[in-house]
Amino acid sequence: MTRRPLNVRRLAGYSLLAIATGVLLARWQWDLLRGYARAPSLELLAMQAKAPSTDVIGLIRFTYDDLGSLNTDALQTHATPWKVVSTALLQHRDAEELTLERLNALLREFGFVVPDTIANWRGNVPPEPFRRPIGILTSQLRRSVPPIEVEAANIGCAACHAGVTYDADGNATRDVWLGLPNTSLNLEAFTSDVYESLKAALPDRDRLIAGIRTLYPQVSEREVATIEGVLLPRIDERLQELEVTLGRAIPYSNGFPGITNGVGALKWTMGLLRGDATEREVSFTSIPDLGGTLLRTSLLYDGTYGVPGMPRFARTELAGVTEGHARGLAEIVTFFTVPSMGTTPAIAEQHIPQAVQILEFLSAYEPPPFPGPIDSARAARGREIYRLECAQCHGEYSAGMQSVRLVSFPNRHVPQAEMNTDSARWQPDSSLIPVLRKTEFGKHIDAASTGGYVATPLTALWATAPYLHNGSVPTLWHLMHPNLRPDRFYVGGHRLNFETVGIDGILDADGVYRYREGYEPWSTPALYDATRPGLSNFGHEREFGALTEEEKRALLEYLKLL
Repeated sequence: MTRRPLNVRRLAGYSLLAIATGVLLARWQWDLLRGYARAPSLELLAMQAKAPSTDVIGLIRFTYDDLGSLNTDALQTHATPWKVVSTALLQHRDAEELTLERLNALLREFGFVVPDTIANWRGNVPPEPFRRPIGILTSQLRRSVPPIEVEAANIGCAACHAGVTYDADGNATRDVWLGLPNTSLNLEAFTSDVYESLKAALPDRDRLIAGIRTLYPQVSEREVATIEGVLLPRIDERLQELEVTLGRAIPYSNGFPGITNGVGALKWTMGLLRGDATEREVSFTSIPDLGGTLLRTSLLYDGTYGVPGMPRFARTELAGVTEGHARGLAEIVTFFTVPSMGTTPAIAEQHIPQAVQILEFLSAYEPPPFPGPIDSARAARGREIYRLECAQCHGEYSAGMQSVRLVSFPNRHVPQAEMNTDSARWQPDSSLIPVLRKTEFGKHIDAASTGGYVATPLTALWATAPYLHNGSVPTLWHLMHPNLRPDRFYVGGHRLNFETVGIDGILDADGVYRYREGYEPWSTPALYDATRPGLSNFGHEREFGALTEEEKRALLEYLKLL
């Protein structure tokens, strides 16, 4: 299979929808779609009409802005013809029930969240009702010449960065918190199911079209004609090619619930992978909490992306963040939309002001309160342990036991030899960096291979299990007891354990950390195997070696406050 030459417009990066279907569409020559059509997400337009005030615009953009990614060019790379994909998914599962309610229930199995409420929403205007999972944004793209119409879907920030909250029993609620990671979002399972569903749907196109009409009774005849005449023939062509060359949608694994493989996706779409790379492309990373982002001097777990002209690893103070520093981070964040959402560098540049507004929202980010009991006396002792043993890497938090916030962050780079965590994430940078520097990325991002990882902020740590950069440890208790870390555990749709702080489970006779009997996970869990490449649970061990059991318990109690 001949690879196309490098074209930054076609970087697929980390997009959860692009990974599933954009790759299938990536090399179509859509002669009928040469005319350009662009439309902002319907949700953004509705919110802007209801809440024109600028004091909540960053919040609105974080939740609803497609940042220029809903256009006909993106349909060739990242955006998804939503009616086709959603109908195929439902028909592949249960052909007799084609309703939006059943679709949302199916998407929930992959960890997508249709929230009842956004728990940290601000302002007097309520959010738009969610007809589909938060972060999946759509618009209706139309042109008169050529006469086309298609509902395009792409992702926004909230797809990965709106996590569930927990009740007093540790069970996930249907409320989300903007800025928390979605620790149950399973891109690998979603990718595989979309691929199999489209294969099953294409042989009977009449049935697929009838299903679209049932699921979306308001679909226009122009959109049906676009689907029949343009989309389905190209999807069929691409599926046949993939069946011959790969036997799957993409040549690498997307990871596990809450864990992604953005480097694998980026390398594939930049033409740096050949053939089936599932065994060697293992740069897995967990979706991070966004608390403390504005105090970072570089982004990504290994600090690969720095702000040009600024130190990559330097201490920052909450009170001293400059406008230039914030804008530099916003430029990096904006260019994440090129690999993750299929925007062009030119479109990304146009949306830097919107990214600045999003970072303004994150600058006021407050984590959700821990939902369980906290032993105040023990937490006070834990605060002193944190100050002595952890703050030099993970930052200083405000004094007291209420509304504890990160106030100073060292941005400390920890070399591989010192931390000994799995190196698969930072190693591929050596091959990617030269290519990135030749693209428009070089103008806005100082890209470098760092040979290690940047110690992360610990804001909302209790809500972000599993732990370490590759999500290889199910609880903080296991992190503090390296010899007892399970090699295999389930993740996704899990309950929160208040004592061990993390995934609630129990070790079975086979050494697998399983959910407790009788618990019904809210999404479909997957088995994490730390013996596989890129998934090692080694590292961050000696930091706990000198602590007594009581000191570890006290530190755990304090971490609930962050």
